[in-house]
Amino acid sequence: MPTPFPGSDEWLEADGLGGFASGTVDGIRTRRYHALLLPATNPPSGRYVLVNGLEAWVGTPSGRFALSAQRYAPDVVHPDGGKRIERFTADPFPTWVYRLEDGTRIEHAVFVGRGRSHTVLRWRLAEPREGIVLHVRPLLSGRDYHSLHRENPAFRFEAAVEEEGRRAVWHPYQDVPAVEALTNGRYAHEPLWFRNFQYDEERARGLDFIEDLASPGEFVFRLTDGEAVLILAARRGGHPPFPDGTTAADHAARLAETEDRRRRQFPSRLHRAADAYIVDRGAGKTIVAGYPWFTDWGRDTFISMRGLCLATGRLEDARGMLLAWAGTVSDGMLPNRFPDHGDVPEFNSVDASLWYVIAVHDYFAAMSRDGQAVADADRRTLEAAVEAILTGNSRGTRYGIRQDDDGLLSAGVPGVQLTWMDAKVGDWVVTPRIGKPVEIQALWLNALWIGSRTAPHWQPVFERGRSAFLDQFWNEHDGCLFDVVDVENSRGRVDAKIRPNQLLAIGGLPRMLLDGSRARQVVDLAERRLWTPSGLRTLDPADPAYCDGYRGGVHERDGAYHQGIVWPWLIGPFVEAWLRVRGATPEARVEARRRFIDPLLAHLDEAGLGHISEIADPEPPHKPQGCPFQAWSVGEVLRVEALLQS
Repeated sequence: MPTPFPGSDEWLEADGLGGFASGTVDGIRTRRYHALLLPATNPPSGRYVLVNGLEAWVGTPSGRFALSAQRYAPDVVHPDGGKRIERFTADPFPTWVYRLEDGTRIEHAVFVGRGRSHTVLRWRLAEPREGIVLHVRPLLSGRDYHSLHRENPAFRFEAAVEEEGRRAVWHPYQDVPAVEALTNGRYAHEPLWFRNFQYDEERARGLDFIEDLASPGEFVFRLTDGEAVLILAARRGGHPPFPDGTTAADHAARLAETEDRRRRQFPSRLHRAADAYIVDRGAGKTIVAGYPWFTDWGRDTFISMRGLCLATGRLEDARGMLLAWAGTVSDGMLPNRFPDHGDVPEFNSVDASLWYVIAVHDYFAAMSRDGQAVADADRRTLEAAVEAILTGNSRGTRYGIRQDDDGLLSAGVPGVQLTWMDAKVGDWVVTPRIGKPVEIQALWLNALWIGSRTAPHWQPVFERGRSAFLDQFWNEHDGCLFDVVDVENSRGRVDAKIRPNQLLAIGGLPRMLLDGSRARQVVDLAERRLWTPSGLRTLDPADPAYCDGYRGGVHERDGAYHQGIVWPWLIGPFVEAWLRVRGATPEARVEARRRFIDPLLAHLDEAGLGHISEIADPEPPHKPQGCPFQAWSVGEVLRVEALLQS
C-alpha cells in the first residue's frame, strides 16, 4: 500500500551476505546506519558504510527541482525533495514516484541483489517529456558502520574513470573496500565536502549524531532519452565487481528480473522478510539477529531459527547452522555470538546453549514431518553437542552456572548479565536475576527431557527438577510463577515480579511443565497485565519499577529495556500457551489469530516496512522502538502462524 508522507518509516534491502542498504521513506537519513552501499567485508561481519546517500535533482525547461532531502544541524532540511514524493511502495523494491511542480513525474527504484554487494538505482520518466536532465552526486564516507565520519585531509578523492565516464572507481581510505560505479550516464569529477548532516535517531538515543560526507563528483543523465541507471558496488581484493563488457542498463535489467522473480516466490511478506536474516557465513548460513546494528548472536539464532528456517521449510539452512554451532560448545556453553576468526568468544549467556538443544529437537521433528531422515553423522554430531551441553551445565561451568541438588539450574554472579533480560550500563546490570530464573528452568528441564530420549540417565534428573519446579515456583498470592527463586543464591528467597518469562513453562517449548488450572491462571494473568497488540510487556504496569516508554539516552533506554518495554517475540510463547490451555481447538486457533497475530501483522506497514521491530512502547499507541528489523520478532510470528495452521 502507498505510504503517507512525510514518512520516517524505514526500508531495508539485505544482500544475503550481512550487508544491506536502508533508509527512510521520505529520504532523510536519520541513523548512522542508513546507507546505499553497506557491505560486509567478512560476511556477515566487517561492515563498512561506503556510500551513505546521494544528492539528486532534475533540470527541466521549467527550472531545477530537488529529488533528495537531507537534514543538517541545527534542524535544517535542505533540499526539499521529500515534498515532491507522490507515492511510495516497498514491493517488490523500494520505489518512489516524484511529481514536480511542472507536472513531470519521475519513478525511482532501489534494490540490492541476493549474494552481491551491489546496489542498483534506477530513474525513469513516468510519461515522455522533453529536456529532462537528472543530476546525481553520491555521498561517501568509508567508515565502520558503528562510527561517524568527519571532514579530514586523509580522504582520497582520486577516481579512476573509464569508458568515457561510464565507470568510476573511488578508494576513500587505505584498507577500506573501493567503491565502483557502473552507469549509463556521464561522470564528472568535482570533489566537494558536505558538512553537518544530522541524524535524529542517533540524537534521540543520546549518541553522536553529526557527520560530514565527501562527494567526489557528479553523474548526469538525459532522462528524455531513457532510463537512468547507477549501480554501486564494493570492490574487494582488486577484483572488478562487474563482468567485462557489460552495460549498466543490461546488468541492472538482468539483476532486476532475477530479484523480482526470486522475491515473488515467497508465499507471504513475512516469509520474504525472513529471508533477509538468513545470510552467508563461510560455506554455510547464519542468522543476523537484526538490522541495522546486530550480527549473529547465539540466543537470537536458536530462538529465530524455529520460525525463520523450520517453519518455512529451510531445513538445510537450519542443519548447517546447528552443525556449525556444535563445534563451539565449551564447558556446556555456547558463545553469545558466533566468534569470527581471531575473536575471543563471549560466553555471557546461560540460555544460548539451552535454546540450542530446543532447536536441535525441533530440527529433528521438522525433518520427520517432512519425511526426511537425518544423516547418521549429523545425528551423532548434534546429539553429542546436546550431551556436552547437559553435562557441562550439570557439573558446573562459568558464572556460577550449575545444577543444584534439587535438579534445577542455578546461575549468575554479580556484574554479569546471563539471561535474555541482559541490559547493562557500565557496571549496572539492570535485571541481574541471579539464582534460578523461571525461563531458565523451563529451558533446562526441556533440555533434560530432550536429552533423556537418547541418554536415559537424564530422566531422573528431569523428574527431580520438575518436581522441585512445581513445588518452589508457584506464587499462590498472585496465581502465577515467581520470576526467580533462590535469589542471589539465597535459599527460599523469591522475586515475585510479574514478567512474561513464566510463559515458557507452558508455551514456546516442546514440553509443558505446568498444566491444569495453574497453567490457565498464568496465561490469563499474562493476557490481563502484559499483553499488548505489539507483543508482551516485560513487567506488570502495577510494579513500581515499571517504565512506560523507551526514551532518553543510553542509560535511560537500557534501564527501561526489560522493565515494561514490549517485546514482540514473546507473542510466540504467549500464543502457544494460550492455545494449549484451551486445548488448541479449531475455534481457539481462529480466535488467537484474530486477537493476537493480526494486530502484529499490521505492524508490517510501519517502522521497519515488511518486518517487525525489536521492541515497542508499553503504552498506547505502542510506538515501535529499538531495532526496526528484528529476526526473532519475525521468526516467532512465523512459528506461531505455522502452529495455527497445523
